[in-house]
Amino acid sequence: MDGPDTPAALKARALRHLVRREHARSELARKLAPFAPSPEALEQLLDALAAKKQLSDERYAELRTHQLSRKYGAARIRLELKAKGVAQNIVDHVCTGGELERAAAILKRKYRTPAASREERARRMRFLQQRGFSHETIRKLLSSADTD
Repeated sequence: MDGPDTPAALKARALRHLVRREHARSELARKLAPFAPSPEALEQLLDALAAKKQLSDERYAELRTHQLSRKYGAARIRLELKAKGVAQNIVDHVCTGGELERAAAILKRKYRTPAASREERARRMRFLQQRGFSHETIRKLLSSADTD
């Protein structure tokens, strides 16, 4: 298509994106910007979608956090949500609690037996650090694993 979309076509395009999966407001705005007749028209559409609860940063953040929490720690999830343009207060709200349990579950899936040597323990620490878990969580988890 050569020119910008009509308001109805822009709304249809936005709804097609939202039907596939949840989007953060800034992410949807970025995808629709090339097709919008003006930035004001795009903002009006996004406001209308948010008013009808078809677009929600909170819902996006909760779903994305749930998806990522099987594999990553709070720091990595925070970075992902910030990169998608989710507000800091929403990020703080959805990234609370349960980090020790998530880290233990991830470590248990990856490694079936306790660490036998210092090198193995260091390897597991690096693995959890790369996944975005805090040093305190890693220390608690691996020190409790050593006593088990």
